[in-house]
Amino acid sequence: MSDPALPDGVERRSFDGETRLATRGPPVYGEPTDGEWRAWDPERSKLGGMFELGVDTGLTGGETVVYLGAAAGTTVSHVADFAGPTYAVEFAPRPTRELLDAAAPRPRLFPLLKDARKPDTYAHVVEADVDAIVQDVATRGQATVAVRNARFLADDGRLVLSVKARSEDVTADPETVFDDVVSTLEEAYEVLDTARLDRFHEDHLGVVATPR
Repeated sequence: MSDPALPDGVERRSFDGETRLATRGPPVYGEPTDGEWRAWDPERSKLGGMFELGVDTGLTGGETVVYLGAAAGTTVSHVADFAGPTYAVEFAPRPTRELLDAAAPRPRLFPLLKDARKPDTYAHVVEADVDAIVQDVATRGQATVAVRNARFLADDGRLVLSVKARSEDVTADPETVFDDVVSTLEEAYEVLDTARLDRFHEDHLGVVATPR
């Protein structure tokens, strides 16, 4: 089913009578499959939640992506199903082992055991002028991570960021946290859109931005 907010390679398909987001690729986390297609669970993926909510991320399919906070590969495997070369940055060794399993049948997915707060450590690997940065890093200073990695984006590229309020300050009002994050982002980005993701992820904000 066509949806203007979805990139090429992401579709809405029927799984056991339920219409769900899907990409074409081998399963990774026990998601339902139908032939070559696998369901994309928006409750386990911030980017999937953004697509389900109709957020226009600017992703069209086939782009080169840097994914920050790849974890075990739940979301980044879907990204690699529809994108071009996808660099998956993850700091923790344990989830990286599972990420390697997700990458094995995906020739466009390149796991990097690196710290997203230190882009100098993988700048020799990542292509210059990538089309998109997708970020889901559950740590304090999420906006700072995005600003430091802006160096990789093409002038017309997109940052698609998920902000977890409780990772910044567990006691603060989420709206205050989100305002502070957006303010920091504006050091390097023009914010194009924001959307609360509470339907799928409590106290999360989705942000779409482009470099200044």
